[in-house]
Amino acid sequence: MKKHVLAITVACALLGGATAAHADPADSWIVKVGAHSADPKSNNGSLANGTLAADVGSDTRPTITAEYLFTPNWGVEVLASLPFEHEIKLNGVKAGSAKHLPPTISAQYHFNAGGSVSPFVGVGLNYTLFFSEHTTGPLAGTKLSLGSSVGPAVHGGIDFNINERWLVTIDARWMDLDSDVKVDGAKVGTVHIDPRVYGFAVGYRF
Repeated sequence: MKKHVLAITVACALLGGATAAHADPADSWIVKVGAHSADPKSNNGSLANGTLAADVGSDTRPTITAEYLFTPNWGVEVLASLPFEHEIKLNGVKAGSAKHLPPTISAQYHFNAGGSVSPFVGVGLNYTLFFSEHTTGPLAGTKLSLGSSVGPAVHGGIDFNINERWLVTIDARWMDLDSDVKVDGAKVGTVHIDPRVYGFAVGYRF
């Protein structure tokens, strides 16, 4: 599997003299509920020996994360969501759709932990499972199958701590996501989805 590194830089101007929202050191868990858009990269590869250009569409779904903080700065986060559903086009014509679940685990570092504004970065591993594949148009009547994917993921964002319990987060992820495509059991190529996943969430610390 092709591996490459995406550098994420999170820049934040902190207002001098702002009142910090200090969390209790005993509060080791943060649970967040939000909505995120999975936006596959353009040029998702080609199938059938290069004769069919693949295009995978975007989708937005509710998400939930749970993070355990080992220290005020270091934590491990798990991402889950409702199934994303993506439209698949071949040479610009809708040919099918598929759903997927993208559970992701990340080690994260929080800057300015306990402050009113706290940027963070993370790196981890994504596993994506595809299911409910449907075909139409040029693939109507065939059985479409998308293989599962395992690859690195990176994460960055900013927590805005409202008080010592509640926070709001904006964030973005990138995932190395490649899936082998089969039609009627025969492999016809690989789609390179590599989505950017971005959105917001409301969190509670306990």
